[in-house]
Amino acid sequence: MFQIIKPGTSIDFIKARKAALVFSAVVILTGIGSLVAKGGPDYGIDFTGGLMVHVGFSEPVSTAEVRDAISGVEFGDVSVQEFGSRDNEFLLRVPSGDNQVGGGRAAQLKESLKQAFPEHGLEERRTEIVGPKVGGELRRRGILSVLFATLMMGAYIAIRFDLRFGIGAAAALAHDVLVTVGALSLSGTEVDLSVVAALLTVIGYSVNDTVVVSDRIRENLKRERKRPLAELINASINETLSRTVLTTGTSLMVLAALFFLGGGVIHGFAFTLIVGLTVGTYSSIFIASPIVETWGQTKQSA
Repeated sequence: MFQIIKPGTSIDFIKARKAALVFSAVVILTGIGSLVAKGGPDYGIDFTGGLMVHVGFSEPVSTAEVRDAISGVEFGDVSVQEFGSRDNEFLLRVPSGDNQVGGGRAAQLKESLKQAFPEHGLEERRTEIVGPKVGGELRRRGILSVLFATLMMGAYIAIRFDLRFGIGAAAALAHDVLVTVGALSLSGTEVDLSVVAALLTVIGYSVNDTVVVSDRIRENLKRERKRPLAELINASINETLSRTVLTTGTSLMVLAALFFLGGGVIHGFAFTLIVGLTVGTYSSIFIASPIVETWGQTKQSA
């Protein structure tokens, strides 16, 4: 029978905790540095308010030509960017600080493009309009939902297992969110409602992986009380490693298909999950488990 991780595998994960801590610190600080340099995440229309028009052309059109075509529109700075990897598709964004964002502006944009490219087969894919007050409220609720989910998941682990497991889980979840948000900032991925949904999914997935490892540690603690804690935790991680690799691996294959074939609409969602699931698996092994071991050693020496 085919097995990715053979029985009896004995990898010393606890020994690598210092290197993992340094690596995580560098990654998190790099992400925070990117956020500070940019003045925060790259919020999408969902959270900032404004107008977004997605258009496509049947004939080749460059980004510069689209910018020139709408340069005469007189309602602020309109950003133009290519839509993912698709040819001749563009996103036109009009940020707004007032409540006058509406279909009239979208119509003006489309009319300007029709006049500039009468024979290029202009087609409107979608139009999104969000008022600034609604966008601000959605941003606040999105941030609170991620923070609340992180705290509640840590509390759940603490109640189900032990306080040290809860602290380890909460630290791992905070680590996952910081790394994922940093990756979004470094990659220039916009944070919209789908990305927030992906972050909440990452939290749930990471907790699920942490529960599996913690449950095996607890079982082994009951059976082998005299065994050194570091050795017992290593054994527990190795015993669940095959399940972890298979579960994460199959999930990442599906997400890779979504990322490369799903189109620009789902690009941010898939990217967030790819980073989050990878980091969540890493943190269950190299963040949560070492904290449990450190806490246990501290209690024994006290």
